[in-house]
Amino acid sequence: MKRIKVIVPIPMDDAGVANRAAQLPADFVAPGFQPEFAAIKWGAALGDSYHDMLLMEWSVFQAGISAEEEGYAGVLIDTVSDSGLRALRSRLSIPVVGPGEAAFATAMMLGKHFTVLTMWDEWFPLYEKTLTDYGWWDRVASLRSIKTRPDVTELLAGKEEVIFAKLKAEAEAAIAEDGADVIVLGSTTMHQSAAYLSRELSVPVINPGQVAYKQLELLIGLGLTHSKKAFPSPEVGKDADIRRGWA
Repeated sequence: MKRIKVIVPIPMDDAGVANRAAQLPADFVAPGFQPEFAAIKWGAALGDSYHDMLLMEWSVFQAGISAEEEGYAGVLIDTVSDSGLRALRSRLSIPVVGPGEAAFATAMMLGKHFTVLTMWDEWFPLYEKTLTDYGWWDRVASLRSIKTRPDVTELLAGKEEVIFAKLKAEAEAAIAEDGADVIVLGSTTMHQSAAYLSRELSVPVINPGQVAYKQLELLIGLGLTHSKKAFPSPEVGKDADIRRGWA
């Protein structure tokens, strides 16, 4: 069995983790793979500020540095911010995938210009950072939000009627006004809206957590991982100090 460590970037209880894990139902996971969701021990609350962005980078990195020693075949970061992605690729030899990079790359395969559709404007800096790092702004139609405070634990449950309509309206505006030909959901916490939007919209809708997970299965199945020329390992590791900082 190939175990995959899925790092939830916000501290939460088992019920909250289960809500996040629901984005990968049992029949979606290929035989021989086992995703295991686990929340970080401490860290950011909402990812709504540069303060939280720093905490997410550090706490996700801390949570993932032992994955290879623990016998995992790969690491999936459960946030479109791709927090800790490059640092973990530097530390680990097993593949590490982030939903932002995977979803944006897939969107560029399916269309010419994509819109990142998210819950509120406070998450825009997360995408601004990754899109700048990846150099993909020329393929971005827009960043749009429904200006609604997210619930990163309960997600969209109980709010579907209102939230789904807002997301549809904003996506339609992105298509009509911004030239978007693909919509990327801006958070893995929005996965409950993916099927609805896919039915209602005239363009592909990218569910980032699922796309990233399947990309990781693909890499593992092909025996591929990130280039150590691109992501060199540290000459002097600090694993013991890092673990001591959060254990």
